[in-house]
Amino acid sequence: MTVKPLQDRVLIKRVEEETKTIGGIIIPDNHKEKPAQGEVVAVGTGYRLTDGTVKALEVKKGDKVLFGKYSGTEVKVDGQTYVVMKEDEILVVLQ
Repeated sequence: MTVKPLQDRVLIKRVEEETKTIGGIIIPDNHKEKPAQGEVVAVGTGYRLTDGTVKALEVKKGDKVLFGKYSGTEVKVDGQTYVVMKEDEILVVLQ
């Protein structure tokens, strides 16, 4: 199944964080937080402006991004979990 976000929404796949700290301590699964970093899988067409034109999104497929801990909505597609959010909920694009 293919998923196409609408308008200014973005589909993001979370990137798993390390389970070990710098000091070598292993973090158990029940104490890990959901990662706030991910990769853009799909983007919508863009913002619809008041004059009817569409402004393209700044992020594109394949970008690595950081977003807020409680941003977006989780969805499951073909057994894979994704996050759908508006582009303005993305904090930074990693380069």
